[in-house]
Amino acid sequence: MPSTLLDYRAIKARQQHAWSTGNYAVIGTTLQSVGENLCEALDIRSGSRVLDVAAGNGNASLAAARRWCEVTSTDYVPELLETGRRRADAENLLIAFREADAEDLPFSDDSFDVVLSTFGVMFAPDQEQAACELTRVCRHGGKIGLANWTPEGFVGQMFKVIGKHVPPTPGLHSPSRWGTETGLRELFGSAADIQIARRHFNFRYTSPHSFVDIFRTFYGPMNKTFEALGGSPTAVESFRAELMDLIDSGNRAKDGTLVLPSEYLEVVITVG
Repeated sequence: MPSTLLDYRAIKARQQHAWSTGNYAVIGTTLQSVGENLCEALDIRSGSRVLDVAAGNGNASLAAARRWCEVTSTDYVPELLETGRRRADAENLLIAFREADAEDLPFSDDSFDVVLSTFGVMFAPDQEQAACELTRVCRHGGKIGLANWTPEGFVGQMFKVIGKHVPPTPGLHSPSRWGTETGLRELFGSAADIQIARRHFNFRYTSPHSFVDIFRTFYGPMNKTFEALGGSPTAVESFRAELMDLIDSGNRAKDGTLVLPSEYLEVVITVG
């Protein structure tokens, strides 16, 4: 179990800085289908009050707004909220954007019919507190919808490679805990109605090398890993080589391009 002495505030500040680095929207917009599919799994209805937590550049927020819901999109990185706002404006979608911490949501109990998070809340350092907040703001009988990378899938394995070269904070739960049924039961209670489906998202890029270059430039955690190793060309090359091996092992394209399936859990929780 994580130590009760963990300085979550300091950890969160480092995470916030990492996610502010580069331009996550370049990566995030490619994941739009996940938000659309999650809204369908939730059987979301027009007029529903929807909260998107750790929304990034607003994929799930946009998907819910396209279904005529009353949407509030939140994240603790203002730059990402601004990207989501521009996307909503371009589609004439009415979405409220608000800076907020997933572990301390500024909303009253039972405020929303549906609470969403796609590859977002799973990175909150205090996982129990984040799960409590999702449940608190969702009304009785409402639904929580999550998309979480599994530890066995490509992204889960990618973070293991990152952790091998730049070790995570000791005692901190892995984000991939949210990508396991056991972890979800621990976080939301064994009595909760939790429906889980295994899905795959295909990363499609012009080549394996372009994938690494784009993630190195725009994906905050990857950018910070390369930066941390930057003082040692040998360490950088070792890290890049391991990434390439992982990517090549999962790439199902045989024409020089990249089609890389990454497993995630599509989760629908009915709040009792």
